[in-house]
Amino acid sequence: MKILQLGKFYPIRGGVEKVMWNLTKGLSDRGVDCDMLCASLPSDGTDPQDAEFQQPDGTLRFNAHGRVFRVKALAKKAATMLSPAMINWLRKHRDVYDIIHVHHPDPMAALALRLSGFRGKVVLHWHSDIVSQKFLLALYRPLQNWLVKRADRIVGTTPVYIQSSPYLKDVQSKCTYVPIGIQPVAADPDGARAVRNRFPGKVLLFSVGRLVPYKGFPVLIQAMRYLPEQYRLVIGGSGPLRSSLEELIDRENLRERVSLTGYLPDEELPAYYGASDIFVLSSIMKTEAFGIVQIEAMSCGKPVVATKIPGSGVSWVNADGVSGRNVTPGDPRMLAAAIEDVTAHYEAFSEGARARFAGWFCEEKMINSMIQIYETLV
Repeated sequence: MKILQLGKFYPIRGGVEKVMWNLTKGLSDRGVDCDMLCASLPSDGTDPQDAEFQQPDGTLRFNAHGRVFRVKALAKKAATMLSPAMINWLRKHRDVYDIIHVHHPDPMAALALRLSGFRGKVVLHWHSDIVSQKFLLALYRPLQNWLVKRADRIVGTTPVYIQSSPYLKDVQSKCTYVPIGIQPVAADPDGARAVRNRFPGKVLLFSVGRLVPYKGFPVLIQAMRYLPEQYRLVIGGSGPLRSSLEELIDRENLRERVSLTGYLPDEELPAYYGASDIFVLSSIMKTEAFGIVQIEAMSCGKPVVATKIPGSGVSWVNADGVSGRNVTPGDPRMLAAAIEDVTAHYEAFSEGARARFAGWFCEEKMINSMIQIYETLV
């Protein structure tokens, strides 16, 4: 069988793109023919970490069975690439593939599939609803309805999200879920030691993500007011809220206790995961559907404090009382209390985090599950 993963961006930054990349590489490493089609802006080059895959024609080739095709995008608007080239590419190559695995939400990918004339099987990977961009959803809704109807199988990342999405309530019979799986974060003991040496004797909290409203970083910063002096917080990531978060840190007199690192490249993340004691995901909106950063932290044996966002899978990923604690979103006092509770029972939560990762979120399990789904369709 020949599979095409369709949608999103290159370079790989967000969770959806990482899932597409991992599926393409993981399946092709197993000998399954699997390619990936995504869009890039003219200014986007090849990440240095991907240089080994670069081909003269611009394709990234993992092996004899897996390639990443990057077509030109004219612009990026509302987290969507505008790429007529994606439509043209898919129309030209549609007959190569038995299954197109389209990743939602991505209006450009859905439009390309709609206009391609593809007659094979379609797997729709429902990563999240469109929550905050109401105008975009109003325009996209007819195409989204077509995509849901066209899909032969709909795959969510958690049972919670699939069951709660209002857009999937009439198609539950063709829905299932496959938790996102990753390779464990590689240890970087020297890097972790360097980070740790900046905070001697402290309980180090770590969080990472785009500095955008749904991540709830103001709540996390305010939670530091309710934690004892030995706690330090490091937030990695860049985004439009950087200046307002810096102002909040100064306003709350937390400059000595809270650090914003700016964008952290993938190669630096293992040092911060390794150095930290607890990972905190403070998101407040259903836009946070899964939280891959949680399972990255769990793979390092780090307990997680996360939030119980209604309809989201975040609190399913982080099993309360096992891998950490989940609290009501938007409440800094409850967030602080959960952090102290995890600290008090640290060893049990650390072991629980490792076990939760091994039982649910290994990349091998995700690949095995996807192969089983594909085999039912061909």
